[in-house]
Amino acid sequence: MQRLIRNIISNQIYMKNNRYGQSAILSDGEYFKIRQQIKSKKYQLLLDLAWFTGERWGALVQLKFEDVYLPDGKPLDTITFRAVTRKASPDGKRKTRQVPTHPTLKSLLRDYKPLTSSGYLFPAQNPENHMNLRLADKILRSATERAGLGEKGISTHSTRRSFITKLHSKGVDLYTIQRITGHQDLKALGRYVEIDTDKITGAIALI
Repeated sequence: MQRLIRNIISNQIYMKNNRYGQSAILSDGEYFKIRQQIKSKKYQLLLDLAWFTGERWGALVQLKFEDVYLPDGKPLDTITFRAVTRKASPDGKRKTRQVPTHPTLKSLLRDYKPLTSSGYLFPAQNPENHMNLRLADKILRSATERAGLGEKGISTHSTRRSFITKLHSKGVDLYTIQRITGHQDLKALGRYVEIDTDKITGAIALI
């Protein structure tokens, strides 16, 4: 029986690591552990933006200076993810998403000094281009390994799932979360929410 359980757990980890299953949800502590393993302030900020906005990394790497900062370098009260950078909905449409800047994120943005010679907040070696999503994924996975979380099944999608699950666990209703994330379909949004086992047990006990 123990061998069977170990095989099931190993298979679940394998599936997540190989993107056959859903990405793992991160706790606050795990986020901080991973962040500590990222030495570059630029890439730390990339993780911070993912954590506090719940946006997909494909849009994050395409952020422009003007999407996040005022011309004088002060962080904006609202971060804009332009439609052209975001994933299309099932009907093929892309919508701009704006997210209020969390106070902690605003402080982190204030302390960061972006490269203003590039229009992008996360420029590639050629500042005319934004950094590659594949590189961002590699940075996250390397930091995750160094943090001792390599077998958890963490990917760039983990921050989005964590963001949504955290809102839900704090009592934010799905319709409000839908407005925040930009999901058009509540069914699709529901797949992001991970329900704690104790909460399920408690719900059954109410019957």
